[in-house]
Amino acid sequence: MSWFESLILGLVQGLTEFLPISSSAHLRLTAAFSGWEDPGAAFTAITQIGTEAAVLIYFRKDIGRILSAWTRSLTDKEMRRDHDARMGWLVIVGSLPIGVLGLTLKDQIEGPFRDLRLTATMLIVMGIVLGVADRLAARDESGGRHRTPKQGKELKDLTVKDGLIYGFCQALALIPGVSRSGATISGGLFMGYRREAAARYSFLLAIPAVLASGLYELKDATDGGHVTWGPTIFATVVAFAVGYAVIAWFMKFISTKSFMPFVWYRIALGVVIIVLVTTGVLSPHAAESSG
Repeated sequence: MSWFESLILGLVQGLTEFLPISSSAHLRLTAAFSGWEDPGAAFTAITQIGTEAAVLIYFRKDIGRILSAWTRSLTDKEMRRDHDARMGWLVIVGSLPIGVLGLTLKDQIEGPFRDLRLTATMLIVMGIVLGVADRLAARDESGGRHRTPKQGKELKDLTVKDGLIYGFCQALALIPGVSRSGATISGGLFMGYRREAAARYSFLLAIPAVLASGLYELKDATDGGHVTWGPTIFATVVAFAVGYAVIAWFMKFISTKSFMPFVWYRIALGVVIIVLVTTGVLSPHAAESSG
């Protein structure tokens, strides 16, 4: 991997990680359209450490409160009723599905799941799911289902059941094209959570899974020696800087806007990929790594 490739891929990772459009799909497609070798699952996981560092800094106050309350709840039974302590436990519970499935499906994630036909299908299908969820959320927040305006569920309403549902939605992102934030936000909207609450929990829930995945791939890459470290670290730093700016913009955007621009983008991109693959312009295995 060249330094130029790492710059572009780092930019793509930072721009797409927190938007509901699938960062893994865009990294895969960037390589395919540019004629580069597939950066691979290890590169994706390691650069995600950079974007998660942006989450840690942006939500540092929330994370600090949650960690403090959760730690105290280990020895203080009264603290277990505290909202922040409960949030800590629910993030752990919600992280279990992707942890188990990520290890179980590791070979598929690094192989068959990277087929561009599957990626395109997931872009379209999950785009439609996000669109339906967004319309339901808009109706609820405008007074539908007998709710008064802006009375969707907040994170204080989160239950163990909801946390697990969020977790299984997040696990769908093991397939390129799904989008971690898109899947978890959609799940939250279907459960009646407000857009901002669903997005905030999506970001918090991703922290253990992404950091664990990145560290796992980091160890594997160190042992196997199949990562170009200089460009990969550079891409990770770029992804961090761009990712932080995107989080700040996205949280403001969803407070007043809908997800429909992302929905139409996903569907259009998926259709373009299917057309290109069907007509033979693009191979479904274009830019796949041989390693």
